[in-house]
Formats: sequence, structure tokens, C-alpha cells
Amino acid sequence: MNRKITLSLLSFIFISLLSTAQTKDRWTIQDDGSIRWDIRNDIPHSDHLEMSGQQLSVVLRYGVDAQQRFHLNRSLVFPMLRMLPNKTQNNLKQRFDLNIPALVTVDDQTLLNEQVRDITFNGLMRVESSFGYIHRRKELKDAVQLTRLLYPSANAARYCEEYTFKNSSPNQITLRVPDWHVAYTTPSEAGVYGAYCIEASLSKKGTFVLKPGETLEFFALFSGRKLSDALPDASPALPDTSPAQENAALSHINIQDERTAREALIRQWWDKLVLDTPDPVLNHMFAFAKLRGAESIYRTKGGLMHGPGGEAYYAAVWANDQAEYINPFFPFLGYETGNQSALNSFRHFARYMNPEYRPIPSSIISEGVSFWHGAKDRGDGAMIAYGAARYALARGDKEEARELWPLIEWCLEYCHRKLTPAGVVASNSDELENRFPAGDANLCTSTLYYDALRSAVMLGRELGVPARQLSAYQQQARNLERAIEQHFGYEIEGFHSYRYYEGNDILRSWICMPLVTGIYTRAQGTIDALFSPRLWTDDGLLTQAGTETFWDRSTLYALRGTIAAGEVEKGMSFLKKYSHRRLLGDHVPYAIEAWPEGDQRHLSAESGLYCRIYTEGLFGIRPTGLRSFEMTPRLPQGWEYMNLNRVCAFNSEFDIRVSRAGKKLHVEVLKGGKAVLKKNMTEGTTVKVSL
Repeated sequence: MNRKITLSLLSFIFISLLSTAQTKDRWTIQDDGSIRWDIRNDIPHSDHLEMSGQQLSVVLRYGVDAQQRFHLNRSLVFPMLRMLPNKTQNNLKQRFDLNIPALVTVDDQTLLNEQVRDITFNGLMRVESSFGYIHRRKELKDAVQLTRLLYPSANAARYCEEYTFKNSSPNQITLRVPDWHVAYTTPSEAGVYGAYCIEASLSKKGTFVLKPGETLEFFALFSGRKLSDALPDASPALPDTSPAQENAALSHINIQDERTAREALIRQWWDKLVLDTPDPVLNHMFAFAKLRGAESIYRTKGGLMHGPGGEAYYAAVWANDQAEYINPFFPFLGYETGNQSALNSFRHFARYMNPEYRPIPSSIISEGVSFWHGAKDRGDGAMIAYGAARYALARGDKEEARELWPLIEWCLEYCHRKLTPAGVVASNSDELENRFPAGDANLCTSTLYYDALRSAVMLGRELGVPARQLSAYQQQARNLERAIEQHFGYEIEGFHSYRYYEGNDILRSWICMPLVTGIYTRAQGTIDALFSPRLWTDDGLLTQAGTETFWDRSTLYALRGTIAAGEVEKGMSFLKKYSHRRLLGDHVPYAIEAWPEGDQRHLSAESGLYCRIYTEGLFGIRPTGLRSFEMTPRLPQGWEYMNLNRVCAFNSEFDIRVSRAGKKLHVEVLKGGKAVLKKNMTEGTTVKVSL
């Protein structure tokens, strides 16, 4: 038996085992869209997740220990409070490892033996617990119920924690809350804007008597500001003449408004671009991906800037994370703040165009005042051209498209000037920035440039660009497609697929990129390689066969490309397993960056890539004009329908409905309740839609 047959057999066995394996979920989906961890015997367990507002991000490191007690370490990041030197990761940061309920006493005692019942998350984290206390020398268990509610402010540099204590005992109890306030002040010479103050306070202090069934509510507020900024107006402090008081320093904060603003944003994201399929895990993973993708936008002095996050990457934009990954997705979501952040990122990149065609920097950092180009040219020109052209088409705004055209045009010319004698695009590295070898010309850069040329032709027609120029782009795309096949096409480890760069003879996850950009010449061999035991793991694709490193971004691209190429059942099998693990497993509820680097941080743009598995893979949407797109829907076996409702792209809002009609698919596109398209079509057929 030769090597290729052996590998194919192993791949078949691997997929069979995968489809029959039962994934043990830690979390469950609730009727309101949240996920819930019912604490039983699956402890101790710890996890971490990130939440963001426009002025702050917080990473919660939380968990339940073997005695069923909750623990929480808050890592706060203030993206616009810059530290010196003003480099990418020099945001003001502060951790608080603090147990606030331990500050509260009941009948002069500390609360005893916490028992966490459940934790739920829907963009806000809710923790339900109970405590005991000693009454007449006997512990009363479950005597005090506690609800914690944790979330960032939507618009201010604040992180909020609400606490509700309920007397569940048959006795009257007395709770004492301390006058608690801490502040850290940084040295003035350490900050770009001088000294900063980080503060944390409780909203109430004093003695509170609760009858059975009564509750006590207060909140903790963690905030950061420039020391030179005036404090918000607060009521004058009152003399401490009563046993229970509000904290005058927080009297200007309406905590209900803070919570309502956060909840309203989540509803806005969840009510647009709604995935409706028979699989609730996919539907909800998609909803959470919209949340994480949209929340991580910061209001900097350089305008709105989407940031990856991860306690490191804020108030800055990258040619991959923003331009390539998430910007082309924002028009579909209909989130105007997201669209404005996308346009702003392209404006920042456009500042670095130059007549000598020196490369545009990989990242514009520190609120737009500087740049990072440490890995030199990573193929950033191709990333920017690809993302800007797709964004402009899907956005459907001719004025924005006209503004972006010079940037697209410049990046295409830059890539054209970088063509090697083999006809592919040279670059110093790739988006992994020399973590793994990429040669002098890599597959990813050339395929992105190929797609950008195709999109530029379509966009140029809308803008009245001369036909001669667009014909040149078309010819360049044809030449590049041939060069990709001749230079990168390869028999690698027994698979009819691609080498990632000249001299590469080990499978790499980024061989998926031709599938993503519509090149299917080696689709079957590539898909077999991607989902073979050499690359696929429980956490998705290894970056390189034989290593332990994985990055979700290539996994998400591979799933999208596999489904778009028509290998629907294989792609869906792996997509379902991946989504279960990310949404309901041990590290939830978002796509992650990488491991071991970053410890699986919830970087934001990966969630945009997750959503594009559905918009561009399952529904096969390919923008072709400011008001038009092609669609190649792929309805999985066992599904009778799939819908994508309230799509906001192409300057319109519309619904896509796909259902079975015998051996064919029935496809409808509805705008304002009226059919723009209604058609029965053969599986795999591409249909053109004009809005």
C-alpha cells in the first residue's frame, strides 16, 4: 500500500472516529441565548474571557475551586491611557485579585462556605452563589444568596460589578459593608499624558439589617483616568451620622444606565445578521462571534479603531486582523460604529502611500501616531487591497468606495512590482511574522493579491475606472492564478496540494488559502491534507504538521474554504466539532488566537473570520458590485433549511432563505418582505442577486 492510500485510509478512520465521538460539554445553551455552566462535579475549573467597551477592556480570569468557591482576577486595560515608550503594547494595565464578598460581614462574621450554583454569560457574566453563617453556634447553610453581575461600561473607562445579597434564612441578619476605596497613581514621567489614576470603590458603606427575603444591592466600580482630568461632579460628602450611606464619590454613576447600555449593544448585534439553522450550537456560536467581533472598538484620538485585544493590542490597527479579517465583515452586520472603524483603518493605512512604493507598515499604533513594521513586508499590501476592495463592495457606498480606490490601486501596483520571475508575490515574511518559515514568497500573499485583483475589477466598473486598466487587472489575475499553480502546486506528504513556499516539504495549515479565494484546482487534495491527522487536532489545525502550535485564524479560513469548495459534509463535521468546543467546552465562548502563544486569548478579529464561514462559505456570498453579489448556497445534508436574516450589506437590508425542494434548493432573497429573487436551483449552482 503506497503512502497516499495509507494517508487517505487514516484520514477516513480519523473522520469516522470524529463523527462518532461524544463531546462532553461543560456549558449549555439557554432559551435567552446565554450559555450556562451548572456547577456539579466538574471542578476545580478555571477559564478566562475578554469583554470590551469603547474606553476599556477587561480580561476576567475566573473559576470555581474544589470547595465550590468562586475566584476572580480582573485584568483592566485602558487603551487610550498610553505609557512610555508609546509602543503597541504599552497600554495602562492593572490587575485586581480581590474577593469583594469577603469584605462583607453577616452578624459580625465572615460569610462561610460559598457554594457556586451556576455561571451564565451573554456578554455579561452572572454568578449565582450561596453562603452560610454561624447562628447560635450552628452553621446555617444557604442562608445568604449572592448574585454577581460583571461587565464593562459601553462608553466610559469603567468596569462594573453588581452585587445583590438576599437573606434566605428564617432570621433577621445584619450585613456590614466597609467604606472601601483604593487608588493607584502612576508617575507623571511614565505616561504619555502624564500621571494616571486607577480607582476602585464600593457604592455603599455601613450597616444594613435584612429581614428574611430582603435584599441589599451595591456595586463596585473600577475606573481609570488622567490625573489632570477633573472628576465628574459628585454630591458633597455627608457627615457619617447614619449607619448606612451611599458613596458620595460614586453618586454620579447610574449603574442601571451602565448595564442597560451594555445590554442594548448586545441586542443590537444579536438582532442583525441572524443565522437561523437547525443546529442551535452553530446559531449561538455565530451570535457570540458577532458580539466579540463588534465590541472591541476603541474611541481614540485617531478615530474609531478596532483592536484585537488580548491585554496587548489596542488603539491600533493591523493589515491582517482589521483590513483583511474583520473589515469586510462589518457591512453585513450593519453596525455603523464597525463600518466607521473599518473606513478609519483604511484611512490610516492610506497615509503611508508613497510614490517610491515603499511598503505600507504592518500596523498603525498608539492611537494612530506611529507605526510598527518589525517583521518588514508581511504581504501587507495584498492584505489591505483584499480587505479594502471587499469592504467597499459590501458597504455599497459609492463615496466611500471612491475614497478607498486610490489605496486599492496603490496596493495592487505595489504587489505587481513585487512579482518574482516565477510570477508570484515576494515578501519578507507572512502574517505569522517569522514564527514559522515563509520563504521569499508565500502562498497566502499571492492568493490574497489574486482575490484583490478580481474585486478591483468589479469595484472599478462601479466607479467608472477606464476599461484598459480593469482589463490589465483581469489579465494579471489570470497570470497570477497560473503562477500559483506552477510555483506552489506540489505533491506534499502524499497529497495533491500546495507547498507554502519554495523548499517547503511539510504540510502547513495556510494551504487552505486558494480555496478561500476561489481557486479549486487542487481542492480535493488540499481538503484531504487539511483534515488529515497530520494537521487536524481537537483544537483545529496545527500551523505546521509535527508541531503543537495552533492558530484559529487558519482553521477558520480552512472551514470557510472547504465549504465554499463544495466539500460541505466534511467541512460541516469539523465546523460542528470546533463550534461545540469553543462555545460549550472548557474555554468559552469565542474563537481564540493561538496556543501556546497567548494562552488562547480571545482576540476579536478571529470572531469576524468565524462569521465569514457562514456568509462566504455556507451561503457563498461573493460581492460583485455596490448593489449586487453572487451566491452559491451549500445546504448540508440533514438540514431542511438555513436562513440568514437582516443582512445589512450593499446599502440594503435583506433576508436569505434556503430550503429543500426535492432534489433542488429553493432560494429566496427578500427585501422589505418582497422577493428580489425566488428560484429553484441545483446544489452548487451560483446565482446572481441584484438589489
